Formats: sequence, C-alpha cells, structure tokens
Amino acid sequence: MEFATKPMMEFAWRSMGTLLPKLVRLLKEEYHLQKSVKDGIKFLISELESMQAALEKVSDVPADQLDKQVMLWARDVREMSYDIEDSVDTFLVRVDGKKPARPLSIKGIIDKGLNSLAKIKSRHKIAADIKEIMGHVREAKERRYRYNVDGVVAKPPATSIDPRLSALFKKVTELVGIGKTRDELIRMLSEGDDVSKKKLRVVSVVGIGGLGKTTLAKTVYDKLKVEFECSAFVSVSHSPDMKKIFKDILLELDKDKYDNIHNTAKDEKQLIDILREFLGNKRYLIVIDDIWDTQSLETIRLALDRNSCGSRIITTTRKFEVATEAGDVYHLEPLSYSNSKKLFYTRIFGGEGKCNENKPDEVLDKILKKCGGVPLAIITMASLLAGKPTEEWSEVYTSIGFSRKDNWHAENTMRILSFSYYDMPSHLRTCLLYLSAFPEDYVIDKNELIWKWIAEGFIQREQGVGLFELGERYFNDLINRSLIQPLGTGDYGTVNGCCLHDMMLGLIRSLSHEENFVTILHKGQDDTIVQSSTRRLSHHKRTVNHNSESQMYLTHVRSFSAFLCDIEKMVPLSNFQVLRVLALEECRFMEGYRLTHLGELLHLRYLGLAYTPISEIPKEIEALQFLQTLELAGTGIKELPSSIGFLTQMVCLHGDRSTTRIPGDGIIGKMTSLEELWVRPAANNDNNKSAKQFVKELGNLKELRVLDTVIDGLDESMEEALLESLRNLRKLRYLEISGRRWGKSLRLEAPGFILPRSLQHLWLSGLRFFNLPTWINSSLLPNLCVLCVVVDSMDYRDMRIIGKLPKLHYLHLYTESTFVVYGGDGYFQKLKYCKLGTGVTAMFREDKSGVPVMPSLEVLDFSISIRRLMDFCFYHGQGIKFLPVLVGLHFIPSLLEVKVTISCQDALPREVDDTEKVLRNAAFKHPKWPYLEVEKFGKDKMITSVEDQSWAMMDFRDVIDYHVHVRELNDIGSALDFTSLGNFPILEKVNASINCEDATADEVERVEAAMRDAVEAHPNHPVLQVERHGAEKMKVSNQKGQKPVDHKFMMLPQKMRMILPPPTTPPTSVIIANEEKEEMVENSMA
Repeated sequence: MEFATKPMMEFAWRSMGTLLPKLVRLLKEEYHLQKSVKDGIKFLISELESMQAALEKVSDVPADQLDKQVMLWARDVREMSYDIEDSVDTFLVRVDGKKPARPLSIKGIIDKGLNSLAKIKSRHKIAADIKEIMGHVREAKERRYRYNVDGVVAKPPATSIDPRLSALFKKVTELVGIGKTRDELIRMLSEGDDVSKKKLRVVSVVGIGGLGKTTLAKTVYDKLKVEFECSAFVSVSHSPDMKKIFKDILLELDKDKYDNIHNTAKDEKQLIDILREFLGNKRYLIVIDDIWDTQSLETIRLALDRNSCGSRIITTTRKFEVATEAGDVYHLEPLSYSNSKKLFYTRIFGGEGKCNENKPDEVLDKILKKCGGVPLAIITMASLLAGKPTEEWSEVYTSIGFSRKDNWHAENTMRILSFSYYDMPSHLRTCLLYLSAFPEDYVIDKNELIWKWIAEGFIQREQGVGLFELGERYFNDLINRSLIQPLGTGDYGTVNGCCLHDMMLGLIRSLSHEENFVTILHKGQDDTIVQSSTRRLSHHKRTVNHNSESQMYLTHVRSFSAFLCDIEKMVPLSNFQVLRVLALEECRFMEGYRLTHLGELLHLRYLGLAYTPISEIPKEIEALQFLQTLELAGTGIKELPSSIGFLTQMVCLHGDRSTTRIPGDGIIGKMTSLEELWVRPAANNDNNKSAKQFVKELGNLKELRVLDTVIDGLDESMEEALLESLRNLRKLRYLEISGRRWGKSLRLEAPGFILPRSLQHLWLSGLRFFNLPTWINSSLLPNLCVLCVVVDSMDYRDMRIIGKLPKLHYLHLYTESTFVVYGGDGYFQKLKYCKLGTGVTAMFREDKSGVPVMPSLEVLDFSISIRRLMDFCFYHGQGIKFLPVLVGLHFIPSLLEVKVTISCQDALPREVDDTEKVLRNAAFKHPKWPYLEVEKFGKDKMITSVEDQSWAMMDFRDVIDYHVHVRELNDIGSALDFTSLGNFPILEKVNASINCEDATADEVERVEAAMRDAVEAHPNHPVLQVERHGAEKMKVSNQKGQKPVDHKFMMLPQKMRMILPPPTTPPTSVIIANEEKEEMVENSMA
C-alpha cells in the first residue's frame, strides 16, 4: 500500500537529526576527551551525515521499487543511530548530571570525590563505545556501496486512480443523510439581500478525510449548475499542477470552445488571462475540490474574475486555515446515528438499508461508534463484514481494522488518509505517530502530550520561541489539518485535549508498527512480544505482570506507558537504562507500590502518574537532574520531598491541585526554570511562615506561564509579598488563586498594579475586592478569555468595563449587587458562559434599537431568592408571573442551557412551585428552547405549617407604591396581574408610577384600567393615585387592526399575606450600557 511505503526510510534519516548535534557537542573542550576519541567522533559525524543524505534520497523512492537489501540496510542504520544516541546520552547524563551540591562536610567531600571518579569512568566508557560504534559504521558504509544505495532512483510514477473518484459519480439515491447538509450549504450560498446576492460569494466545506466533502460539493453542484451561465468542477489535490487545473476549468466551462486546450503550450499567466476574459460578465458556478494550501488557493483566485453577477465558488479542504482564507466556512458534521445505521445496512444488504430482525444491535453500536459518523469509515467496515453471518459480526469486529491490506475499501480508506499524513512536514508526522501510544477512544490531555513531545526530543528549539509554545503550534496545526479531534472544557470554551478517529488511529498504528516506533500490549497479549529493539512500550487496559523474560528487553526502552491498567507486578525501575518517559496514567497497583530505584532513571525527562493513587514521591528524586515534567494530578500525594528543590531543570510541576503541598525554606525559589506550577504552600505553621515564604519566592519564577495555587489566611505582609511577586511574573498566561477569602484587598486594587497583557485566564475566587480592580480592563488585559472575580459592589461602569474585554468567553461573577445589563454597544460579544454567584440579582434587556444582550451567550447560571424575587415583583405591582419580564431570558438570543439555583428560605411551598413553573414556561417560549436545570436549597427553612403560612400571607400596610413599566409588560405578553392587592387587608391608598416610554397610548390605558379594576375589587376600595412618566417618548398607536387585550384576573386569595418587616423599595444599583439609559431606568424605579 502506498501509505506504508515511505516511513522506514524517512525515520531512518530523521533519526540522524537528533544524533548529529549531540556528537558535535562531544567535541567541546569541557568534556576533556582524548584526541583519538575526538578523531573517532569526527569520523562518525562525517559518515553519518553522508548516510543521512543517502537515506533522504532513498526515502523518495516507493517501497515497491526498492531492493529488499536496501530496506534492510535502512532499518539497520535506523537502529544503529538509536544505539549511538543512547550511548552518547548516557555519557552526557553521567558528566552533566551533577549531584546536588551539599554543605561542606565529610560526606560532601566524599561525594565530590566519587563524582570525579564517575566522570573519569564515563570518559573511558565513551571511548570504548566510540571505538565499537566506528566498526558498526564502517560495516554499514560497506553495505551501502555493496547494495548501490546511492544509485537508487525512483521510476516515473504509474498513473493511479484517484481514490475520491467514486464520490463524483454516486447516484443521488445512494447517498444517505445528504439532504440536510445540501440544503444548508445551498442556503449559505444564496442568503443575503439583493445587493449582497450579486457579489461573488465563496463558501468552503471543511472536514476530515472521508467525511464526504467531495460528495456534498458534487451534489450541490449538480443541483445548482442549471441556474448559472457556465460551471466547472475540478480537483486540485495535494500536489497541484496549476496549468492542468486551469485547463481543466476552461474545458469544463466550455467543452466546445476549449476542446483542444490540453494540447496547447501556454504558461500560467496566459491561462489566467484566458480564464478572466472568458468569465468576464458571466454568472458562473465553480467547485474547487480538495485544496491543500493557501498558495494554490491564491493562485486560483487570480484566475477567477470577481464580477458582480452573482457568481458562486465552492471549495473543499481538510485544513481550517485554508477554509477561512477562502471565504465563509461550512463545517461538515459526521452522520447522525440513524443515518450511519442506514448507510451501514444499505452497503451490506442493499435496497433501503433494511436488515433482518435478528440483527446484533449491541455489536452494531460498537461498529458505528468506531466509525464516528464518517461515511468512508462506515463503508469500509460494512465491506469487511459483507457476506458474513450477522451472528459472527462480534467475532469479526474484534479482529478487524481500517488498516487491513486484504480489502479494497480498507486500503482505499488508508490511501485517502495517507494524503493528509504525507502533506505534513516531518516533525509533525513524528508528533502524530506518537499518538499511537494512547488507547482507542482515550482523551489525550493537550498539556501532558506536549510535555511528552518535549521529553522525547520531538520539538527542537527556535530562536525566541519557547518549547511549549512550539508544541502548542504543532498541536494546533494537527487540528487545523483535521488529523486530530479537539476536545474542550465545555464551560471555558478552550481546547484542552484531543482524541483520534479510529480511521486515523488505524493509519498511524500501521505506520508505527512498520517503523518500530511504538510497541503496544493490549489486554490478553503476552509480554513476550517485547523485543530487544523495542524503543517505546505502551500497555493498554490490561493487567501488567512483568516476568523476568520480558524484563531483559527493556534496556533500550525510551518510553514506558500504562493506561487504565491493573499493575500486579511492576517492572523494576533499575531495568531501564535510557528511559526518558515514564507514564502510569489512570492505573491501579494491586498492592502498595513505592517508586523504588527511581533515582537510577538518570535519563528521565517526564514522570507522569496522573490519577494513579500513590503514597509518596521518594527523596531520591533529587538524582533526576534532567527531569522536566512531574505530573501528579489525581494521585493523592499530600506533600513533596524537600529534595525536589534540587531539580533546577524542571519546567512543569503539576501537583494534585488543592492537595499537594511543597515545603518552605526556600525550596520553590530555587526552581527558576518552572513554567507551570500547580501546588500550594506547606501547612500553616508558626505565624503562617511557610505560606509567606512561598508567596515571596514566587517572584523568582520569572519564566512562569501558569500558576494555580491555594493560599489561606492572607495578611497584610503576605499581600504585599504577593503583589510584588505577581509584578515579576511577566510571562503569565494562566493565574488561579483560590482558598478561604481573605476579606477586602486594598493593595491589589491600587492603580499602579497591573498584570501581564498576555494573561488569558484569571481566576481569583480566593480574593475579595470592594470594587472592581482598575487593572481589569480591555486595554491592560486584551487577551483575557476567562474571568472569575469576587466584588462587593458593582455599578454600570464596572459592567461596561468587563463587557468590553474583547476575547472574554467565560465570566464567573460574585457580587451582592443588583443590576440590569443592556445589549448593544459591542459589549460581551464573545461571552458564551456566564455564572452569577449567590447574592446577584441580574436583569437582561435589549437596547432601544433591538440589539440583544450577550449575543453569543449559550449557558447562563444564576440564583434566585424567592423572598427577594417576590419583593421585586411586588415593586412592579405584579405577581410571580412577572419573573420572565424581570429576568429577561428572551433578550438573550443564543441560549442553549439555563441553570437556576432557587433559595427556598422563608418561602411558601406554593411560591417555590410557581417560580419553577414560570421559569420552565419562559424556557419553553424561548426561540432556542434552552435546557433548564433547576436546583433548590434551603427547603428545610420553608414556611410549611398552616398557621405560619396564614400569618406570612398578610401585610398590614395601608399605603403601597407600584412602579410599572408598560413596555416590559407588553414585551412578554404578561397578564396585567395587580391582584396582589388582596394581600393587604387594611389598604387605604395605592400610588402607581407608570413608565410610558416606548408604549402606545392604548397600552398605557389598558394598564391603568387593569389597576382600577384591581382596586375596585378590593374590599376596602382604596384610593388610586396614578402618575405617568416618559409620556413624551410614547409611540404613536395604530388603531386599525388592534386587538383588545383580554384582562385575566386571578381570584383574590382567601387568606391575606404579610411580609415582616414591611418591605421598602428594593436597593438597586443599576448597571446599563450607557449613561443615558441609567437615567431612564432610575426614572422607572424611582
């Protein structure tokens, strides 16, 4: 198969890339090597550079054109380069990996002498190794000339059939689930007003290989082309011949005129001129299928005249970067489960995709889950099962995969995917292959993956760019190429992990096996498959029980991983001699396990024990002078040894978040290479000395990008130290400080204090501010995406400041304020998640022009106090049905989920039930039908006894004030419910303040009439005094066609209601979009 022809050669020459710089390093004087040894190293560098050039040349030759002896030679050179690198690394580790310096003492003097002797011994060892290696290199050189490796030249490629060709000629009746996507794409191409419809529009369909992009584009093309003067459908592919593409377009546009175009000798410029002249003022439809790079896209754009005739262009690509460059983007989604099932049965049984009644649904679910809604994968799996009895599907399923070579569909699938693989630069291929070490359907953490890439040496330094930042670029590039599927945190909206489609996993596992890149042990497999050439070993969902026979093959293993395993007998760590990565993730030790002999893993760069319970990290970790990453999330480790302070090359220390403590006494201040830190200071001691020392020493970590810590009991001196430390951390992107709230912080609110502009995540649940800090604003924190802050008092200016943060998509706000948030003015444009902590009362309103509030918000999480809610509704002269008006969910257009926490304290059971019913009705009436989740607390403090309920329903005020906003009542279509007057048995007077702004005269009259009816219905017939506000801003009513309002009055309650003490006007700090609106709202509530 074509996809498996190149890796061996490619990895053979690429393995030299990390080795050669290390050999050059050995020539430095600091290593004190003898002249004969240096001469040997120079010989190795010269020969290996020559072999690297030969291997790079051979890697371009397809495997089926290579002599077997050449392939064996390349394999042996690859293994030889690994062995040489292991030998060089061992020397460098022994010489550079100095033991931690001790205070002057007899033991310190002895250690110093032993270190000197060890270095002398290491120099003798490397001299012997170089001599032996030179013999192997000479032998490889001899074989190279014997097999004429340098004379290997690729033959002209035979014409092959494009594996996507079948997608262009499928009958519409064969397509499953195409209708919805076809109509959506057509809608994107045709929407807009008359002016915009005349402009050229480009829509790019993006998705992974095999998702059906070509099929969708061809279906839309066939349906629409009759509406255009001319049309063309051409494929570009990943190695485009632009002259051929331009000729193909011309031929498709006019077959009669350009029948002989392929036989003409014209350059690209001439063809572009011909195309532009032909298209001129014509309305055309052109599909450019399978574009791989922006350069090809830009060249094609030059040829397509951007006239104003309503022309349309459709492109398809696997790269998001190319799609966004092309124009509007249509993300093609996988098939639904029902359509996947229909396609599967159609391919197996034909007809309408029906199956007999004994179909094995459980097995089918597993098969369709494996396919992930990708049509190409479903067709491949169906072809592998076709002709086999359904009762055998379970057995067959466990033994089949996408990378089989005995099935045309499977081979075709791999061939299509291999286009994406070989389109990548070599460093990305290595990083992608590394993902084959993870189990199927495993959620791969982004940060852990990048640190493993770094530990393996896959990421090479670039001037001015950190290794982790480069790793993030690699990760994002793989997403952009649709090779990995991004996974986010949901609420935060950030990508923090990925997974692999089974098709892609099948491809990279096949390539990895061919290359001896990773050896994988699944459940039921014997350890004896581990060979002496194994470099990376990964256990998946099995019981690990190493025996002495398998242990002898671990000396060359660079990476040892176990995922979701039960570990009965862990291989002794002393068996590993060149181990760089040790990752035991989500495992369980059958018996208590200690990391015995951990200090012997001198090559170790990455130690990961995520979510694997373990009691402690041994003191001997100090010997791991090259350790870069220590991952302890979910381990339960409570305290780190003080010896960890000697690991000065560590860049990432992830403790068990709020649990793992680090000792004081200057430990953290020594680790100046740290970029990520998740720990908390040691437990409180005398006058909280450890926490103070920790906070002070944070300022030494000037490389820190991520800080997540818990600090309790901050006093004034500690606050000052924290302020000074944060000022020094200019590279921070993620800052989270939690713990017991310390009261009001004054220094951190000082105008002179600012955080780095690079900050993206700011979570200060452990700090409490009196006002919003002045350094939280769009000019100082333009990249802030996540914000959690506790502020006692907020006003409309503060909300405007937060709303202007251009990238904010998550907001968690704790405050005691009550406020209104208006739409418009560009506020909260990207906010997707908003959580308002207990104590907040928020109301949402669109602005006068109808611009919605928080237009992108999808999740709203807020709290309601029944007692406070009833006071607000009464303030507006309404009952509980006024709640939708009060909150204003209907003004938030994109809501998908609403979470409400109801405080039931001092409320009647009926009031709690009515509140939930009103909320569910409001969610049901919302255009998006958001999911509503209601949680109640304080049920034990509700008013439940009959006597207490009777007393609670009474109010003995004789004068009450109502504040009514007519527009708001009409917006929600609320019944004009003023029947709460019945709760006042001695009522004598009602003062009604009516806000008429944006309401018609008829609407105002109906509100006043409803109030008069309620007053007349009261047994005391109290006096009604009405005062209008905003009459000059009323709308002119249109009498014609107006329907009268049906006033529905509730029956007066038999029992009266009382609130003790009598409520006053609710304290309100109004937060709005601009100062003009502030006056309007104050008038409506004053």
